[in-house]
Amino acid sequence: MKLDPAAKTVPLLDVRGVSAGYGEMPVLQDVTLKIYPAEVVALVGSNGAGKTTLLRALSRVLPCQGSMTLNSRNLLPMTSDGAFRAGLVQVPEGRQLFGRMSVRDNLLMGAFVRADKSAIRRDLDRMYSLFPRLAERRRQLAGSLSGGEQQMCAMARGLMAAPILLMIDEMSLGLAPVVVEQLIDALVAIRSEGVTVLLVEQDVNLALSVADRGYVMETGHIARSGSAEQLIDDPEVRRAYLGL
Repeated sequence: MKLDPAAKTVPLLDVRGVSAGYGEMPVLQDVTLKIYPAEVVALVGSNGAGKTTLLRALSRVLPCQGSMTLNSRNLLPMTSDGAFRAGLVQVPEGRQLFGRMSVRDNLLMGAFVRADKSAIRRDLDRMYSLFPRLAERRRQLAGSLSGGEQQMCAMARGLMAAPILLMIDEMSLGLAPVVVEQLIDALVAIRSEGVTVLLVEQDVNLALSVADRGYVMETGHIARSGSAEQLIDDPEVRRAYLGL
């Protein structure tokens, strides 16, 4: 389901002129991007381009300069916990589950700031419907899951937080194509329900195949942006990232 362009009025996430780095080493340089409600936006680029650094800045793990608002709320003064409670939820690269806890308890940890118990139960059932493998393994320790199952669990845990914006870092990394297809199906399903997603990927073709729009990051700045179709057809993107 693609967004009606007429519905794009006020950005859900509005990032303007953001710069950040580690100590004396600058990484991000004047990054500007917008994400509108209920769309999937791909942030693509090679390893080391600054994609994860931008996620860390948005999540308020990393200090930065510039302007960032989520749902018209200023993110800059927030702590990482404050940004999470404001609805900015990240599914980090490498899954990072609670390995000694069951799948069910991992999912419930995603909802730890919520008080709406009946809605949490409904959302838990929804996660089991969205990811049937998790329903089969709900009592299994998360650390004993396969890589694909761990990614499903990490995404479901993020969704249990009822995010305003879900940021997914390297969803497909190291996973078999059949598992990636299942994750893409889940992304399509949650987009149809109005969930807004920022998908960060090295696999440009994969990311643009499911996104409404995309941004190409190179050495800490946004080099290109446009609809997914425009970027797929862009000769420079095709040459540099698609091998065409």
